[in-house]
Amino acid sequence: MQVVIRTYSGKGAKELFDVLEKRKADVESILRGVNSFVTYTLARSGDGGFSVTVCKDKAGIDESVQKARDWIMKNAGATGVGAPNVAEGEVIIHAK
Repeated sequence: MQVVIRTYSGKGAKELFDVLEKRKADVESILRGVNSFVTYTLARSGDGGFSVTVCKDKAGIDESVQKARDWIMKNAGATGVGAPNVAEGEVIIHAK
């Protein structure tokens, strides 16, 4: 399994998470449509927030990143949020 963590902070990040919270059903639906999807978590932090997506393979991670980017541009571009910090890797432990 693979994981990607997208962290948003700075200008527009809090506003982005307001939009994400209001449209959480839409966001969840889009991510559940990703090939090899396993789990998705969205969380607020002090200056914005982060998402954690787990997929069975790298292709799923790449698809999730593209879908997230497209959704934000279309639905939350007015927030002025910058590109997220992105960390990807191979899952070692996945407890659920």
